[in-house]
Parts: sequence; structure tokens; C-alpha cells
Amino acid sequence: MSTQNDNPADPFKKALAEATKTLADDPELSVSFTVDPPGMTDDGMRLPQVTRRMTRDEVLLARGTADSYAMRRKFHDGACFNRYAPPGQMAREIYEAMEMARCEAMGARDMPGTSGNIDARIEHLAMRKGYDEVTEAAQAPLSVAAGYLVRELASGRDLPPSAANLLNLWRDQFQTQAGETLADLEDNLADQAAFARFARQVISDMGFGDQLGEDPDAEDPDEDLEAAEDQPEDDEANADDENDQSQDASDAAPDESQEQQDDATEAQVTMDEMADVEGGEEAEMPQSEADIEPAMPQPISDADPNYAIFTGEYDEEIAAEDLAEPEELERLRAYLDQQLDPLKGAVARLANRLQRRLQAQQTRTWTFDMEEGILDAGRLARIVANPTVPLAYKKEKDMEFRDTVVTLLLDNSGSMRGRPISIAAICADVLARTLERCQVKVEILGFTTRAWKGGQAREEWLQQGRPQLPGRLNDLRHIVYKSADAPWRHARPNLGLMMKEGLLKENIDGEALEWAHRRLLPRIEARKILMVISDGAPVDDSTLSVNPANYLEKHLRDVIAMIEKRKQVELLAIGIGHDVTRYYDRAVTITDVEQLAGAMTEQLAALFESDPRQRKRLARLRKVG
Repeated sequence: MSTQNDNPADPFKKALAEATKTLADDPELSVSFTVDPPGMTDDGMRLPQVTRRMTRDEVLLARGTADSYAMRRKFHDGACFNRYAPPGQMAREIYEAMEMARCEAMGARDMPGTSGNIDARIEHLAMRKGYDEVTEAAQAPLSVAAGYLVRELASGRDLPPSAANLLNLWRDQFQTQAGETLADLEDNLADQAAFARFARQVISDMGFGDQLGEDPDAEDPDEDLEAAEDQPEDDEANADDENDQSQDASDAAPDESQEQQDDATEAQVTMDEMADVEGGEEAEMPQSEADIEPAMPQPISDADPNYAIFTGEYDEEIAAEDLAEPEELERLRAYLDQQLDPLKGAVARLANRLQRRLQAQQTRTWTFDMEEGILDAGRLARIVANPTVPLAYKKEKDMEFRDTVVTLLLDNSGSMRGRPISIAAICADVLARTLERCQVKVEILGFTTRAWKGGQAREEWLQQGRPQLPGRLNDLRHIVYKSADAPWRHARPNLGLMMKEGLLKENIDGEALEWAHRRLLPRIEARKILMVISDGAPVDDSTLSVNPANYLEKHLRDVIAMIEKRKQVELLAIGIGHDVTRYYDRAVTITDVEQLAGAMTEQLAALFESDPRQRKRLARLRKVG
């Protein structure tokens, strides 16, 4: 029965979700609509929100995003992609953009109706990035241009105007340096492995050959030859090797490529299936391969390719409201407020001080005595008396901190239990309100594990005979307390979840930091800030008992180094009773949790200082307390 509160957009969302599953050829696919950045996971995808108004732009963007992701899911093989993926950053970006364009072009051939929708999405993103106003190649991302070029050549369709403007800045260079290679695009489009080799050649032609790494095909002939020498009597196995070599994947290669996937669940299923097949042909093969499993853990980190997990099947990224009933969240929030009532005044005063500093920078400031700009009213009398007076104009100065997003990443480990987690929660709450009043978006995230000393991942490891060096061996729980686009009033009860008994367990900081960093990267804000609040080094007994003692700590250092090297996100940290300055370049250590509010506001204020020299002075390493 229809009710007065029915959302008129719901039928459209339902129809689009079903169409997306059909296009992706995946009836089990989970499709959701959210204000968070769109994205795709192992078993689902997030599409842009469609409001009750159902504007034309909203509908076109949702359709275009759905079609693009569906084509990626249908025509993309993650194992093949990872096998040929270059290690260098620029080469990797070009490679990824070209593969995405290939999937979209393949979909457009089979389903021409998707072309218009994807064009609308491309135009939306290009306009949002300002590609229509770019006038120099140095301002135009080469990787984006490469994706646009593949789409244009493969589909035979003109690009939307904003995208075409960006591509035109690079078109002559593509033609001059990679024209001969690009002529072979049509022959390689349908075969992902062939297209991957084609893309690597284009990358080399464009001058980034040094970022390609080793040729993944160079090792295959030797591996196949060794396999043939080891088992000459097994004609069927040799035939399989030759057939697989023609597809650029020997019997060993699928294992290697599966190990490089982010999708650990899919990799585990594939290896199980291979074990079943091989078991029927030769009894010793599963024992020699599966028992040793030197690469059974799945590499999942951009910062350290050697960091691995045993399985990600049981990991969880979840919204806080899904971990407790609304009534329980309200009760926990009331308990949090009651516990921290004496501290609220001090925190509020610090937050108000931060707000005044931010709003003082929001005050319009001007540069005077300019040759052009806005007429300076203060000089009107002088101009009337002498119209030839020069430098009678003024210009408004740009404010550095505008268009900013801040992520607060909170350690939800058991060692934070009690007053530390309470103060961290209330400080995050007050800072979110303060920054929101200053037009700065805030995301609040938490990280812990689903179990103590290993969960279902450890159970699976035990069942498989305890393979050596399994990598991370616990089930992650990454919690979204407040997304950047959600208003503070909607997320307020969620912070009470930190008071829930049994929530706080172990902490795997490196993966949590990389997760928060990945969430920030697609944001459209010009400035991105990530603040980590933790009380110590990463600890997970299950993982550290079967891996090197510094396994988690090394990964944390590698992630920090990656973030600081890329400089796309400004990273800072606050350690509670533990010196985190040995990990983070910009860090503060406090000895008393009562100092947390002051440390958080001071660190953020330092980042927002308009004078770079003063900002550097305020943000330098120091120890409070």
C-alpha cells in the first residue's frame, strides 16, 4: 500500500538496480545509492544518490555511473589486470584509465544505449574537475586524456565538450609518440591480455617505460619449460600448459595473478577449484603447491606489495548505525554525554577559539593599488579630481582553507577503553560541529577487528593446516561514524557506539590508514586533511604470532611514507600516552587524555593558518604535556 511518505525516487532506484544487475550479468550484485563517493566493492556498488526531486542531472549521473560500473564488472578480469599492471604511479594511472575505457567501449558495442548515459557521466565529472577551462597540457592529467582517447577511438563517438577540450591538449603528442601503436587498438580491444600489452606499449611510447617494471610475459616460457621438464610423462598437463601460455597464463600464473587481486574471497574460491581439478589428475600436486602456499596470502596494499592477508572474506566496512539499534545508539549517546559533561565546557571553548580563527580568515581581505580589478571606493575622490591616477583598483585574496575536507580516524582498540575513547568521541563530535559551521566537511571513521586473537580468518587458517607466513590473520572492522557529506545532526547518535561493550578489540593501523586515505582521494575538495588519533603501535596477537614481529608496524610505516610522498592528503597524528612521532612526520604526543581536545584544535588551527611560515612553525613536531 502506498503511503504519504513514499519516496517518488524509489521506483526509479529499484528499476536501475535491476537493470544494472542484468548489464553486469550478476544477479547477486548489491546496488546501493549513497551520498558517499561512488565506488565498487567485491560484491556490490555504490551509486550517486537520487533525491526525491529526481532532477535530470541526478538521473543521468546515476545511470551513467551504473552503466560504467556494470561494464567494468562484465568485461574486466582482475587477475589479468593485476598481472600486467605497472608499478610506477603515472604508468599505473594511465593503465587503469585505458582499461576502464576499454570496458565501457566493449559495453557500448553490445548495448549501444549505455553510450549516452556514460557520456553524461563523463561530462559531469569533467565539468566538476574544470576540464572545460584547462588551456595547457601541464594542467591536464595525462592518464585521464589516455582514457578519453581510447573511448573515442574504440567507440567512434565524439567526446562531450569538456572531455574533448582536455584530450585535445594531448592529442598531437599521442599521435606523434604513440600513433603507430594506437592504430592497433581495434585488434586488441576484445582480448584483455592483448589490450594490457597494448596499453603498456602506449605507456612506453609516451615516455614512461621506466615505470613499467619487468615484462610479465618474459617469465612464462621459462616457467612452462621447467614444468614440461619436471613432468614429461604428463601429456595432459603439458597440453594444458601450452594452451594456458597462449592465453598468457600458465598453471602457475593464475595462482600468482589471483594472489595480486584485492578480492581475497574470489581468489580463495579460485584456488579451491584449482585444487579440486588438479587433485583428480595428480595427487601430489595439491600437496606440493597448497601445503607450502608461499604466496597464498593476498597482496592488498598500494604501499607495500609484500604486505598480505590470509583472507579478506570476513572483513567488514560498516556504518555505525548498522552495529546497533537506534534505541541503543541513543542510550549509548546519552551515557557518553553524561560521562563527559564536566569536560564539555572546556572542549567547547577550544572549539569556539578554533572557529574564531577560521572565520577570521574567512573575512574578505583585499590587495590594493592594482592596475585592474574592482574599483577602490576609497579612492573615488582622488579619481574624480584626477582621472589619470593609476593603481585605483583592488582584488580579493583567495582563502587557502576553503573547499576542504577533514577525516578523523579514531583508534577503536581495546587499549582505548574508558576515558580515552570517551574523550576521543566527544572531541570528534565537537570538532565536526565546529568545522561544519565553517563550511569544512568532516568524516569520522573508526577501526578495530571483529574478534580477539583472530576470528574466522584464523579458523580457516587452522583448517588449511597452518600455512607458513599467512599475513594478516584477523577480521577487520572499519566503521563509518559520519560520512563527509552527512550533516552532523544525523550522525550525532553514532558516536555513542564507541561506548558499546565489546566493540573495542585489536588495531591494525596500516590498513585502516590506507582505507581512510582511499576514501579521501576521490573527494572533489581541493584540500584533504587526515588526522589519526591512536594510543600506540598496531597490535594483533593472531597476526604477530605467525609473522615477523614487525609485520604490522612495517606496513604502517610504509603506508605513512606513501601518503606523505604522494602529497595528495595532509597527514597528522595525535598519540595518547604513546609516542607516535616515530611514525608520523607531523605528530603530537599527549600524556593525559584531558589534553586531547586542545591538541586536536591546535593541530587543525595550525593547518589552517594563512601564513605558511606560521603554519609550519605551529605544525612542527612537538610534545605536549
